[in-house]
Amino acid sequence: MILIKSLIFQIYFYCSVLIASLLVVILPNTYSSKFKIARSWGSGMIWAGSKICGLKFKLEGVENIPKTPSVIMIRHSSVFEAYAQLVVFPQQTWIVKKELNWIPIFGLALKNLKAISIDRKSGRSAVTQVIRQGKERLKQGIWITIFPEGTRMMPGETKRYGISGAALAREAGVCIVPVAHNAEDFWKSGTLQKKPGTIRFCIGKPIETCDLAPKDVIDDVKFWIDEKMKDISEHHHS
Repeated sequence: MILIKSLIFQIYFYCSVLIASLLVVILPNTYSSKFKIARSWGSGMIWAGSKICGLKFKLEGVENIPKTPSVIMIRHSSVFEAYAQLVVFPQQTWIVKKELNWIPIFGLALKNLKAISIDRKSGRSAVTQVIRQGKERLKQGIWITIFPEGTRMMPGETKRYGISGAALAREAGVCIVPVAHNAEDFWKSGTLQKKPGTIRFCIGKPIETCDLAPKDVIDDVKFWIDEKMKDISEHHHS
């Protein structure tokens, strides 16, 4: 039964993202209007995940969200956090791999939503692009989300965080908001099955960047996320 429900939810996901992408591309002509469509889609995904698969959503630390545009760093291990963030944070855009632009309609929607598409193999030039375009978005009142590991992680896995998010935050004079969650306990990357349970989406206190080197900032972000993940795991398995 879990597999059947997971398949139904997956079909809902593909159909809804296609419809939302079309609406983003063809309907409104302002970024705020386009983002409202994306946010509504995210809310629909959370609702569908709860009703179909029993994926409950528990938001923690909302009081830590700053009043001004910031850089969000989220552990990336499933599709869940990609849509949950739309509902949790103010209007935002994302650092994405350029290959996503090649997906019909969805790629156009990302462009309409001001996503910053980078070539992950281009090294320093990608960091420069993130800083330049990211500062433009932040000045427009648009938050920036980045998955610092650069790709989805399997449960228990981690890798060195990229420096671009910290470099952007320091150059723009904004803070970083770290986010940890346990979505992978119920929805493992690359699998169809979604097990019922409560996903904790935990927002940490803003991390200041002005007086620190990007590497030190990244170390602080990774430390908080790693420690929070341990705490979430201990409570989940206790």
